[in-house]
Amino acid sequence: MNDNVIRRALLSVSDKTGLADLGAALAARGVELVSTGGTAKALRDAGLTVRDVSDLTGFPEMMDGRVKTLHPKVHGGLLALRDNPEHVAAMDAHQIGAIDVVVVNLYPFEATVAKGASRAEVIENIDIGGPSMVRSAAKNHGFVTILTDPADYATLLAEMDANGGATTQAFRTRMAGKAYARTAAYDAAIASWFAFSPAASDEPTLFPETLPLAFRRADTLRYGENPHQNAAIYVPQVAGTAGVPQAAQLQGKELSYNNLNDADAALELAAEFAGQEPAVVIVKHANPCGVAQGGSLLAAWEAALACDSVSAFGGIVAVNTELDAATAEAISAIFTEVVIASSVSAEARAIFARKKNLRLLECGALPNPRRGGLALKTIAGGVLIQSRDNGAIAADDLKIVTKRAPTEQELKDCLFAWTVARHVKSNAIVYAKDGATAGIGAGQMNRRDSARIAAIKAKEAAESHGWPAPRTVGSAVASDAFFPFADGLLAAAEAGATAVIQPGGSIRDDEVIAAADAAGLAMVFTGMRHFRH
Repeated sequence: MNDNVIRRALLSVSDKTGLADLGAALAARGVELVSTGGTAKALRDAGLTVRDVSDLTGFPEMMDGRVKTLHPKVHGGLLALRDNPEHVAAMDAHQIGAIDVVVVNLYPFEATVAKGASRAEVIENIDIGGPSMVRSAAKNHGFVTILTDPADYATLLAEMDANGGATTQAFRTRMAGKAYARTAAYDAAIASWFAFSPAASDEPTLFPETLPLAFRRADTLRYGENPHQNAAIYVPQVAGTAGVPQAAQLQGKELSYNNLNDADAALELAAEFAGQEPAVVIVKHANPCGVAQGGSLLAAWEAALACDSVSAFGGIVAVNTELDAATAEAISAIFTEVVIASSVSAEARAIFARKKNLRLLECGALPNPRRGGLALKTIAGGVLIQSRDNGAIAADDLKIVTKRAPTEQELKDCLFAWTVARHVKSNAIVYAKDGATAGIGAGQMNRRDSARIAAIKAKEAAESHGWPAPRTVGSAVASDAFFPFADGLLAAAEAGATAVIQPGGSIRDDEVIAAADAAGLAMVFTGMRHFRH
């Protein structure tokens, strides 16, 4: 008879959160509890009567617990179609009792990998019996309820109370879908470990034949890039990642899709300056519009804002150190969407509290800009995947290609401009002087226009602040890719740049170098390109 009343429950959990309360609630509703190993012990310790799986199957748990639920009396009780006479007859003939609800969460494989466990320990945390029971119960969700998340325990009990001890088809279907998502993510984590981990394979690969990916939905968003688009944020299953999704939101409205995207761009650039003197990054539409370092965070903010105060309105601010009261007061003077810092002082929090809509995030550790991993981009009919652009250069990597070598200050400004340029959308041109951006040209179809736009912004900033000359005069200029013609470099020279940093590698490098020499510029090649589309 298909009445879906829960009479027998099989419980086998690694995460025992809420287990004793669930067991007691089921027992109070007349449900027989069947369990294994540590779960059975935890239930008995709570004073509950539990039947061992080995009693149900007639076989002891063996092989250090590797074999305990892989038995026809378990899977027959899960998979039998109870309105099918042949299935019912087989259950009677082989004394297989029906199992009405299965409560399983799996061995902590992801957490075991994340803590850097040995290969042997990781292998032992690959669950076999658990996923098998989950899949059997989920397949037969017409009759069996499967729970894989302690967050659903209360809903199960409410279902039973509302339906005479039974569960509804809608609830069982929802739980089955959730269960298969969990086993899919679990298998993806295991496959990823085998594919990418040196501990798992003698030949880990960056691009396996089948790419296993598993992410957990952290939140749904009000809308996407535009109001007619739907959106959500997903995070990796493995704990320990650092970024905007893991940051604590201290105040303000909920984060939008664009907030998250822009805050990520700002935080990634701020992380480039981790452990260095105070740095401030201002981002608008995922592009930096002002970046600076200074002797104090306030000084860095003032220099970053001065680069392009028009674009900074409604922008995103990230800093590389604790956010103090003086800087918070200065940031609060203009409209800012999001502020993110590794930590925020109590005084700064109080100041920002006056701006109720400003989203204030505290992220703790900054992400590692040199970390590995993959970057994904969907296209029609497929997905483009590449390794993250984590390349970096230092002063010793540079090749001086002009007659004049850069001065010590020009070299510092070159490296600063280069750091910023790798975070600007291509074609990217960045002027920098004394540890601050002087002008930024982003996303243009040719490099000359980027150079000119950045110079125009610098000229406007000078007029706005009453400076005698734009800060591009005496600056260093960075180009994310080589100058294909001398025109882009000459545009930078016209703006007053005295030093250039670029990858080199054009068939017209000699022409560009000659133009630099003629203009008295110092130029260095990095040998590394940083396109960002």
